[in-house]
Amino acid sequence: MSSIDPVPGDWQRVSPKYVVVDLLGILVSAIIFTAGATVPFWVTREPAWLIAPAAVLVLHLLIAAFTPRRVRALGYRLRDDDLVFRKGIMFLRVVAVPYGRMQLVDVNRGPIARAFGLSELKLVTAAATSHITIPGLPETDAETLRDRLVELAESRRAGL
Repeated sequence: MSSIDPVPGDWQRVSPKYVVVDLLGILVSAIIFTAGATVPFWVTREPAWLIAPAAVLVLHLLIAAFTPRRVRALGYRLRDDDLVFRKGIMFLRVVAVPYGRMQLVDVNRGPIARAFGLSELKLVTAAATSHITIPGLPETDAETLRDRLVELAESRRAGL
């Protein structure tokens, strides 16, 4: 990533196809919220109320503009004792989940992601704040990673 990378090393990236999946989600959100923001205009017929849907649309366009960079910032690393996940551009979040603390490793496939052959991997621990979701993984990579993490979690718990 950069010279100020909090966890130096080689990061695994999510699939570049995830950008399209995320953009489609933003498009659906933009349509729904922009349509909802037009309700006051249709009720009052006051042109000033058209500012609300315009603002909603501009906000979604800004979010869409940053999506490719935000997706490139997603990454994970398997280390000896834990999995490290990072996300964020301006507000970087780095989470390390020890293998022995993992309670559930789940693979999910939504309809849009499934159409692109992608999955998300969700890790759950006993601590409410330490669950992470790694989106945009190719289906085979998600299943392989799930199996590897379950194997590592079982071996670490057995030593307790």
